[in-house]
Order: sequence, then C-alpha cells, then structure tokens
Amino acid sequence: MIATLPLTLTAQLAPDLRDAATAWLSWLTKERRYSAHTTSAYLRDFSAFVAFFHEYLGEGPLTLAHLESLDLRSLRAWLAARAGRTLSATSTARAISVIRNFFQFLDKRGLAHNPAARHLRPPKISKPLPRAITAGQAGDAVEQIGEFAGESWVSARDTALLTLIYGCGLRIGEALSLDVKDIPSGNSMVVTGKGNKQRVVPVLAVVREAIAAYLAECPFSLSGADALFVGVRGERLNPGIFQKRVRELRIRMGLPEDTTPHAFRHSFATHLLAGGGDLRTIQELLGHADLSTTQRYTHVDTARLLESYRSAHPRAGKK
Repeated sequence: MIATLPLTLTAQLAPDLRDAATAWLSWLTKERRYSAHTTSAYLRDFSAFVAFFHEYLGEGPLTLAHLESLDLRSLRAWLAARAGRTLSATSTARAISVIRNFFQFLDKRGLAHNPAARHLRPPKISKPLPRAITAGQAGDAVEQIGEFAGESWVSARDTALLTLIYGCGLRIGEALSLDVKDIPSGNSMVVTGKGNKQRVVPVLAVVREAIAAYLAECPFSLSGADALFVGVRGERLNPGIFQKRVRELRIRMGLPEDTTPHAFRHSFATHLLAGGGDLRTIQELLGHADLSTTQRYTHVDTARLLESYRSAHPRAGKK
C-alpha cells in the first residue's frame, strides 16, 4: 500500500510539488520496496521539512521552483531549527538522509536540481555497542520464558520463538514473518530480512524440536501460508506481546534493562565470535549488508576481554 499525503501537507504544496511527492512515495514503495513503516517515517520527515520552509519562505504553497532555489544557508536554517528543538543526532541524520533522497529523486527525473542539497552532511553519531548477555543467561532465559504464559501452548510458542531468535540470530520481525511452510526440515532455512533480501541460516536440532513441540500443542490448525507464530486469536503474533514477555523475563532474571528480543540476536553474534567464528560468516548469518556493522562485535568481545583481565590480573589494580 502506497502512503498518501496528509491533508495538512497537501495544503502546503503546489500541484507540481504535490505530484512529485506522490511519485516519490510510489517509487519508495514499488521500486525500492520500502516497508510501510519506513515509508511512513520518510513521510513524517518530509512533512516536517515542508512545514518549516512553508513558514520560512512565507510565499504560500511550496513549488518545485522554491525547492530548487534553496541555498545552503536556508538548509542550514532548517537544521538550526531542528537543533533548537533538541532533536537527537540520530533523528537529524535520518531526516537529512530522507531529504537528500527526495532531492536525488527530483534530480534524476529532471524535475528540480539543487546542488546545495548534496552538501547536507549528517551529524556524527556515536553508535552504542551491541549489548549481549552471557551464554549461561541466554540458556536460562530460553528455559524460563515459558513460565510466564497462562496456557501450555503459549508457553511452548514463546520458548520456540526465543530459541529461534537466539539459535539462528534472527530479528524479531524476521522470526514473526515466517509462515508454516518456512519451517526447516533439515539443517538450514531461508530467511527474508531487510530490503526483502534472503539469506540461508543454519538451524540447530534444538530449534527444530522447539518449533515442533509448539506446533504439536497449538490449538489452531496451521499449514502452508499460515503464520508460524500466532496469538491467542490465531492471528500472526504481535511483536509487542513477545517484547512484553521478554521484559517480564528480564525483571525476573535480573538481566540488564536493555535486554530485548534483539539482545538475543546480538548475543548470538557475540557468542559466535567468542567461539572462533569469523566476521564474514557472522555477517552472512546476520544479513548485514556492510561488514562494518558486524565489526562492532569485535569491540564488544575486546571490551569483555579487558574487563576480565582487569579483574583477574594481580597487577591490574597497581599504579
């Protein structure tokens, strides 16, 4: 489904820019295959950009000519306004990426050309290191997560889902998008990740067994294109429900506050690296497009090594 321009935005756009924005959203959805969530985020940033310049220029509805005439000083005024609202660097970096994407779209289609937009540079962002729990904690979590469910089949479902996420390094969205037909019968399975890119991941016997145990208890007759993980009404499981379950588990086990379903994916990668796995293989298993994303796990492993060294070496506390 293609996102539509909200009425407040439409009122601020002249017909030529309105048509260009609609074509851009269609391109994001149909050709770039961005998800509805991503497209909506792009539309929010674009709407905020338009709202600023609608007021900043004060010349009525914005036209393509208006956008083409924006100089670097005007664009910096937009960034200064964002800074005045104390928006995070991550938020501003995303907004800059969205606006540059829109101007590139206009340029490639001969609708408008603005060289100044190319000079927009996102702020530097200090990426937080991935969080990981210990292998022992991960094992205990898999065993205990089912204790929060009121029904045995829900318990089996939650156990299977966490076993899958940790055992195969999946994102929660990847796991919940699986259908019954995707269940692995062998030692590997195909997973569809970001950008509809597919990858093959190995599947441990314990993962297959956990899924089989869940399906054996599930009260719904699931097959083929039916969702693999379902809620109490038989519909595809809402990620918020499982995230809440993990929060309950975190409190009970005394795990760090940032222990989320995604933390088990991080733990999967960190434990593989600690066990001798090479970065290229881990990159493929996680579905990272850029090796630099995977390389962050080397910092995590090094940090843990230094922490152990400092706490264990007899001279570590000496000055």
